Amino acid sequence: MKYRQFLSLLLIAAMLAAAVPSGLAETILKRGDSGEEVRAVQERLRELHYLSHDPTGTFDETTEQAVLEFQERNDLLATGMVDSKTREVLFSEEAEPALTKAVDEGQSLTVKDMIERLLTGVSGAPSEMDMEVEDGYAAPMAFESVSAASASMPAVSAANAMYARSAGERQWNTNEYTYFHENGFQSVSVNPLSTFAADVDTASYAQVRSMILAGQEVPPDAVRVEEMLNYFHYDYEGPKGDSPFGVSMALAPCPWNEETLLLQVGLQAKEVMAEERPPHNLVFLIDVSGSMFGSDRLDLVKRAFLLLLDVLSPEDRVSLVTYASRDEVVLAGVPAADKVRISSAIQALEAGGSTNSAAGIKTAYQLAEKYAVPGGVNRIIMATDGDFNVGMTSEGDLARLVMEKKLGGTRLTMLGVGYGNYKDNKLEALADYGDGNYYYLDTVFEARRALATEAGGTFVEVARDVKLQLDFNPSKVSAYRLIGYEDRVMDARDFADDTKDGGEIGSGHRVTALYEIVPAGSSFQADAPVSKYQATAEPTEDAENAEWLTLNIRYKKPEGGASTLETWPLSGDALQELPENMRFAASVAEAAMVLRDSEYKGTSTFDSALSLARSCPSVTGDAFKEEFVYLLTLLQRR
Repeated sequence: MKYRQFLSLLLIAAMLAAAVPSGLAETILKRGDSGEEVRAVQERLRELHYLSHDPTGTFDETTEQAVLEFQERNDLLATGMVDSKTREVLFSEEAEPALTKAVDEGQSLTVKDMIERLLTGVSGAPSEMDMEVEDGYAAPMAFESVSAASASMPAVSAANAMYARSAGERQWNTNEYTYFHENGFQSVSVNPLSTFAADVDTASYAQVRSMILAGQEVPPDAVRVEEMLNYFHYDYEGPKGDSPFGVSMALAPCPWNEETLLLQVGLQAKEVMAEERPPHNLVFLIDVSGSMFGSDRLDLVKRAFLLLLDVLSPEDRVSLVTYASRDEVVLAGVPAADKVRISSAIQALEAGGSTNSAAGIKTAYQLAEKYAVPGGVNRIIMATDGDFNVGMTSEGDLARLVMEKKLGGTRLTMLGVGYGNYKDNKLEALADYGDGNYYYLDTVFEARRALATEAGGTFVEVARDVKLQLDFNPSKVSAYRLIGYEDRVMDARDFADDTKDGGEIGSGHRVTALYEIVPAGSSFQADAPVSKYQATAEPTEDAENAEWLTLNIRYKKPEGGASTLETWPLSGDALQELPENMRFAASVAEAAMVLRDSEYKGTSTFDSALSLARSCPSVTGDAFKEEFVYLLTLLQRR
């Protein structure tokens, strides 16, 4: 049997070498690709019982699910795409077959494999089977239901089994997102001022991308328009003089509503060069509870922190705190120059136990304060799926904890991982109240982007408590709607109140905001409330050249102190055809509104969003924008 398998592997390898041009074998295969290499991959997946249909040479959704299942079974990073590592294992003798084949051939299964088998619904499972556990003990166990199996298993194995995936998707879903009601139109005659805090988080886009690639439905509350907009680069003006950021504004016809206009406001923060950046005091706070088991969880987190370690300066200091049932200080104030010690400690981490996050957070803040660098970067980087189940677990209690601790000057960056039991609401709240930022890591490439490529923006602030306030001219604008930023909207009176928190902007960061505007005299009936005693301005000849609005920005320097006010008017002749920056931003906004089924989406469709994105020359050569176009093509086919 093994001899025939070996000959088969040799034959497949020979066919692949003959069929694939030189260098092609190192490409990443993904959904939509076709050719002989895809056919060879499908042949191998079918031989291992991951794929049921005959090879077609086209990388379709079924093939993607088969690849996901193979990656999970073989402890590879589950992406659904065939990269070099997946290809190497797939065509090796060590490749693990699907659970169906393993049982048919009489292979013994671990506890985790048995529960995964039950969860995936594999037919023909015996009612009683010897199962091997990691400590070497074996015990026969009769399974009548998943709940009975979980109740009788060892605690760690049961915790891991609860999060076993089936073809890349969990059998039950306890993901949590904060509900929010999207911003509606506001009457300028009643509310001429629109105020909100800056936000540079990007977690929502990464989560939405992951769900689309996995073929999953996207929950409306997982879609935060501002985080999708802020994921991308735009060609904004850079800062001038002593200002920490440059400001760009553009006004053009709205693509999804012919009776309204679209306003784009963009901030481009200055970039702090590596040689100018202050010393770092970082605390790696890592969730190692049972729910973090898996290649898309703790394994990915470990790779992420190793990437970060590579970009730190030798004099930076690193502490490592883990938490599960209890917290543990693994490293305390170790110089980043000692990479071997730090990387060894990270690589040795294993998942198991319940999740007492509050204990870990308190210990992390204590270490951050102990090794604090005056005038430097003092930050905790917390990696978790947010599934807190011991000690302090509520969103409100955790938010109050970090609000109290941040007064010492330590910021909190959140790294979210996993799917199925993911608590986005808790991670977003911790980042917001901890004066930090929030990323979702779905792949090692996203980890590199957040912690290595854009590490300066993640850690080095150029402005604190940034607030924006737009003052609309009622002779030019009758109503407006801020698209996104629902949890960042502020009262107008809080704009000048320095005790009210704004948002933090890091080195090289961009902030993008879109407003849908109803021009004065438009026949469009906005749902904005108007008092009968409030006069409604009518457009006049003098108003034609009047300013549309004035943008006011308040911010503090990184070291704190009183806020600084900058003012930017938008002239009356600003109306233009859709510029490229706005076309791409409008494409992202349209996609987000369709995913949310927004009542304000107008004529937005995935087709129109794709058309807008494809009209932008900047897409070519920008891997992230090209990827977004690919996501739109997937959505278009649904």
